[in-house]
Amino acid sequence: MSDSTEESVPAPAPETAAPVSYEASPVGPEQIDYCRQVYAAIQGELSKVIVGQQQVVEEILIAIFTRSHALLVGVPGLAKTLLISTLADTLAMSFKRVQFTPDLMPSDITGTEVIYTDPLTQERSFKFINGPLFANIVLADEINRTPPKTQAALLEAMQERRVTVGGKTHKLPAPFFVLATQNPLEQEGTYPLPEAQLDRFMFLIRVGYPSDEEELEIMKRASAKGEQPQVVIDAEQVIALQEIVKSMPVADHVYHYAKALVRATRTGEPDALEPAKKWLSVGAGPRASLSIITAAKAHAVIHGQNHVGCENIAAVAHAILRHRIAVNFTAQSEGVTTDAVITELLQLIPANQPLA
Repeated sequence: MSDSTEESVPAPAPETAAPVSYEASPVGPEQIDYCRQVYAAIQGELSKVIVGQQQVVEEILIAIFTRSHALLVGVPGLAKTLLISTLADTLAMSFKRVQFTPDLMPSDITGTEVIYTDPLTQERSFKFINGPLFANIVLADEINRTPPKTQAALLEAMQERRVTVGGKTHKLPAPFFVLATQNPLEQEGTYPLPEAQLDRFMFLIRVGYPSDEEELEIMKRASAKGEQPQVVIDAEQVIALQEIVKSMPVADHVYHYAKALVRATRTGEPDALEPAKKWLSVGAGPRASLSIITAAKAHAVIHGQNHVGCENIAAVAHAILRHRIAVNFTAQSEGVTTDAVITELLQLIPANQPLA
């Protein structure tokens, strides 16, 4: 079995006539065109600083358009941090960067209560001081360099968009995104992320090396005065975009196709397919089903479609599933990756699933 990347996503079997039932949707051509224009504008601003990485940029923006979080994985020096900070420059929203280190404590990111003395009455009380999580975009840099206790402090923030300190709950600003970077786990001084936290990232985005031409362009830009990215949209416009994406119509057979793909990964279950039975030890949970539909909606919007098709599911499948499934010892010994298993499953599952 050979490895696979997003650049060679296998298309699902050709769609034939099938019962189609679209959910009601107010999305019109003007709204879709507006989303495409915003997407293209942000891409254009990012290209002033970032060379290449088009697939990575697309997946990050899908996360932004769907009110989700993303984890970027790659070796040091691939401009992961620069990409996220440049994206923040194109969005008129608050931005905080947290450098994760082995000595970082949960209160360093969530905030803490301090004793406050009223200058007039001299009365003392506890006052909550916001941590860096209280921003629209939070860059969790090298998130796997901090121990699990501190990593777990992000769980409530990522899922509930709030933090609880001293028995009191504090709501985070809207919109709220965690965009994290991570070095490969085999490097020294890193800690594996808990499965519960990994599942809260919609995408695990693999950042690869630049091509020969791209690396040459990077070298040339390093010695020249670069352009500064301009602001494209603000927080209110991002929320409006998210509502457009959420309202995209999806046919019943597309729901069933996504469901069949996710259930095919669950080894030991009746719906598991042979590649999962042979190579996987852990399959994807229900959050993967929700994420794959949501991401496919955004993928359809940014490509100018007025509905979601099975090809959109296939396009986002690798980034959605690769961190939600785990290969077994046999696969590891033979060099079989999660991406390779996902590719085989996409080739086996027909686009038109029987409707219940």
